[in-house]
Amino acid sequence: MKEVRDRSEAMDYEVILLAAGQGKRMKASRNKILLHLMGKPVISYSLNTFMNDPACKHIILVTQQDEQELLRDLVGKVKKKQHCPVTIVTGGCERQYSVYNGLQVMNNQHNIVMVHDGARPFVTLSQLKMLHKKVRETRTAILGVPVKDTIKRVVNGTVQETIPRETLWQIQTPQVFYGNELLTAHEQANTEGFLGTDESSLIEKYSELPVSMVLGSYENIKLTTPEDMLIGEAMVKRKRS
Repeated sequence: MKEVRDRSEAMDYEVILLAAGQGKRMKASRNKILLHLMGKPVISYSLNTFMNDPACKHIILVTQQDEQELLRDLVGKVKKKQHCPVTIVTGGCERQYSVYNGLQVMNNQHNIVMVHDGARPFVTLSQLKMLHKKVRETRTAILGVPVKDTIKRVVNGTVQETIPRETLWQIQTPQVFYGNELLTAHEQANTEGFLGTDESSLIEKYSELPVSMVLGSYENIKLTTPEDMLIGEAMVKRKRS
């Protein structure tokens, strides 16, 4: 009976939803995930997607200390088809530290864990399913899309080289691993004072596991600047129509 239960639990996942940003590049006076996108806070879009995924069994919402009550109220207003507990924790001064804080409160650190930017409101259930399937096969899975533009390396305003784009991908989230393996990589990074750009950069440096790429969507944008909000509004209008 225990083996059956363990196999069932292995099919589920927990998610660390990052919502502790400052919104400086958004030129906003508040956290960008709280800005309204077509009448709803940005964070509510991805929160709703995870809450309505049957495989998602625990949401870890990483926030700023002074916004926790506001986000707790927001969580209560999100429409959901299943009960999915939400744990709110305080983020760190860097993304990496926020993820580390989230890993500490997983229900089971041997579970699959997804890490997702709260400022990416357009992740879809189908993308979550593809990532979930891939991580069970390879133990790692990140979402991304091939770059479209020509990429050049520039130093002091001068082009040094044109980089072939055939092998270049633009990385998105969610990024998906097993909690204990990601936690081990974080602990090694903390010991060495290494600060990675994302979760997979820690796995690349401190694990022998190859990182598997899953094709995402160019619509899975991160809302970073005021121009991104305009694009986001257009996307919501199109989906609603």
